Amino acid sequence: MKKMKSLLIAAVVFFGISQTNVMAQSKTAHIDVQELMAQMPDMKNADATLKKLSEGYEKDYGNMITEYQAKMKKFQDESNTVSEVINKTRVEELESIEGRIKQFQTTAQQDLQKKQVDLTKPIFEKTRLSIQKVARAKGFEYVLDSSIGSGVIMADGPNLLEDVKKDLGVK
Repeated sequence: MKKMKSLLIAAVVFFGISQTNVMAQSKTAHIDVQELMAQMPDMKNADATLKKLSEGYEKDYGNMITEYQAKMKKFQDESNTVSEVINKTRVEELESIEGRIKQFQTTAQQDLQKKQVDLTKPIFEKTRLSIQKVARAKGFEYVLDSSIGSGVIMADGPNLLEDVKKDLGVK
């Protein structure tokens, strides 16, 4: 693991040094894409849609859990007073509900992820095209994403955030 990390650092340093000459001759800017997208009305609408969908799934999940708990309580309260056949039927019913709950969780999570991609992909594409438009208009050859975790260590160059927000009509 340490060797892999050392090799990765060496590769970054090597490519960084070899690209210094290229970068010195080219114009570079940066933008925090996450910040930009968070401020866009389209993204706020997408977030609201996802929140509403998520709340619906949470409500349905809560109802399923309530049903399960009620049947479990009934089973526990009456298991000593009913026949073996009824107890077996109730256990099977509880197992069936558990399976439905697990399947619901999986399906709901997948649906939310798909909906998130469906909603954010066009927003990201619109953002990307606007960044390219503004960068080209200002003569930049490279634009780095300065979002947290994007790998940009220093971003002292021109920040295109305000110009792209203006192009997108974001206040």
